[in-house]
Amino acid sequence: MNKSIRSRALTGTALAVAVSTVLTACGGEDSSSDAKAEGTASATPAAAVKDPLVATFDGGLYILDGESLKLTRTIELSGFNRVNPAGDEDHVVVSTDTGFRVLDATGQTFTDIEYKGAKPGHVVRHAGRTVLFTDGTGEVNVFDPADLSSGKKPEGRTYTSAEAHHGVAIELADGELLSTLGTEEKRTGALVLDRNNKEITRNEKCPGVHGEAAARNEAIAVGCENGVLIYQDGKFTKVDAPDDYGRIGNQAGSDASPVLLGDYKTDPEAELERPTRVSLIDTENKKLRLVDLGTSYSFRSLARGPEGEALVLGTDGAIHVIDQNSGEIEKKIPAVGKWQEPLDWQQARPTLFVRDDTAYVSEPGKKALHAIDLETGRKITSVTLPESTNELSGVVAGH
Repeated sequence: MNKSIRSRALTGTALAVAVSTVLTACGGEDSSSDAKAEGTASATPAAAVKDPLVATFDGGLYILDGESLKLTRTIELSGFNRVNPAGDEDHVVVSTDTGFRVLDATGQTFTDIEYKGAKPGHVVRHAGRTVLFTDGTGEVNVFDPADLSSGKKPEGRTYTSAEAHHGVAIELADGELLSTLGTEEKRTGALVLDRNNKEITRNEKCPGVHGEAAARNEAIAVGCENGVLIYQDGKFTKVDAPDDYGRIGNQAGSDASPVLLGDYKTDPEAELERPTRVSLIDTENKKLRLVDLGTSYSFRSLARGPEGEALVLGTDGAIHVIDQNSGEIEKKIPAVGKWQEPLDWQQARPTLFVRDDTAYVSEPGKKALHAIDLETGRKITSVTLPESTNELSGVVAGH
């Protein structure tokens, strides 16, 4: 049996990828229709699903077996929904019109756990904690994902930003909480709170702050319109972009590497910039390197491999495997057909989700989903689904 199929330990190193994208990011508007009650187009679910994947489509969610990619259940859910790992072996957080809802993906049903609020955004997993940021209220909720198994809302930490904004927060191993600063009109940087939510420090030299990622030795970075802001060992350090406007809005980190992977855009006036360069941010040496892929990509294209390698799904249809230390493109793994990023950020496009040494890639144009062995580059299996999918995620235990 292929190593990718055997290896289901779901370690934190395997995916400390902070593909923590957001409901209201990138200029889109949230859907206004009310979420339907949970339903299904299939029969009553059978046994629990192994290592489930969850994909969104227009009108609901698909739950798939992580090994065979067999579609095991369809759940009806209207509106524009987003999915992120909850941080344990069973659950996925679904961002809906009414707030964050917790899906028992293994059991193939929604739980009663919900964090209500307008514009649910980032879901961040780090140091054994999961953090939710609700853009419409500025509320931050922190919980231990292990507590989700009770079926009841976990007792956890809460914090409310001074003003509601499109933000993100992350709790560190020592209980410090890093949270972004801003308003609906302008975002400026981040602050850090102690366990009692008392401010320790802040830095407001990060215009347009967006996204986060954690690297080895707990270096936490948030993206800026002119570089990145790194918090480590109690202090902030700004790493400037080589351009006056060099926006890094989406990042992916790995516990196996001190280097973060980010996107990189240089045109503030573009309706949609389709960049061909990505950024590698060395959090130890506080340096930024740009790598030209020779192809464009989207905000759903970034991930990390089990050894910390940087992975980017290009519009050429290949997964570009980048050595995170040298910046060299080690190989290109064929994944899907050529594609172009749509103008509307909520429209479907190929999406990359990595767990252990398996890359899962959606191909909406063909209603397809593929599982690929990152080590060999071999396509393990592919399935065709009833509808084209948009977002793709799954259970990921450990941080």
